Amino acid sequence: MKINEIIEDKKYSVSFEVFPPKTRDNMEAVVKAAREIADLKPAFMSVTYGAGGGTSEYTVEIARQLQEDKDVPMMAHLTCITSDKETVDRQLTLLKDKGIHNILALRGDLPDGFQTTEKNFHHAVELVREIKEFDSDFCIAGACYPETHPEAATLQEDIMHLKEKVEAGMDFLITQMFFDNAVFYSYMYQLREAGILVPVHPGIMPIVNAAQVKRTLKLSGSQLPQRFRRILDTFGDTPEAMRQAGIAYATDQIIDLFANGFRTVHVYSMNNPSVAAAIMNNLSGIIS
Repeated sequence: MKINEIIEDKKYSVSFEVFPPKTRDNMEAVVKAAREIADLKPAFMSVTYGAGGGTSEYTVEIARQLQEDKDVPMMAHLTCITSDKETVDRQLTLLKDKGIHNILALRGDLPDGFQTTEKNFHHAVELVREIKEFDSDFCIAGACYPETHPEAATLQEDIMHLKEKVEAGMDFLITQMFFDNAVFYSYMYQLREAGILVPVHPGIMPIVNAAQVKRTLKLSGSQLPQRFRRILDTFGDTPEAMRQAGIAYATDQIIDLFANGFRTVHVYSMNNPSVAAAIMNNLSGIIS
């Protein structure tokens, strides 16, 4: 079932992202964690796609298993920066054959040492157009950046490129993680002013240990508000206290988003079922 249709039927919903293993050796542990998250009955789940498509086989395998065994709608990430039309169409054929009808279309990061050619896709908008041409029945999501894509010169330039992707056929958007809801609300105002009217799912990352912070901020380009910095200063050296504080902070963000009219939230689970379960338990009186 298409995710945009599923969300329409829900008052409030939470979805989760999981990531596949880098090697087959870790597949069993990752699938076990993903299945436990699926048991929480999220609105849907997404499975990421490694740099250069390095985990593409595992992405589809995990998505298929969870959709068939757990009856959770699945979305597969698909990156294009290292791919040509033939490679993308082969992956789209595989997804369609496995019953995966939802795709998060991304440019992706260029692996070290990889040289692109004229045949390669270079931007996500090219991938969106290819998906629509291949099969217009796919539901296509895209990424957006409340604190600006790290390669964009300005937020306005970033929003201009985002509008091109939406006009190419994206059905909804999922944001990069952010830790200050005020930043997201300001961003949403600018999207709507620019004529980007598709649904936007806020992306929330629960920070449950101090070691996550440096890597998370480097990857996302997000900024930590003073409130969260005080949490880190107070609880960062006490693992269980930091875990509980991080879950509470993420839960508070989600509740505030719901209270301000956003009905869907996408949680970056880091393949951690206990954190996912704690958030769902905190929201048990809200999510129907």
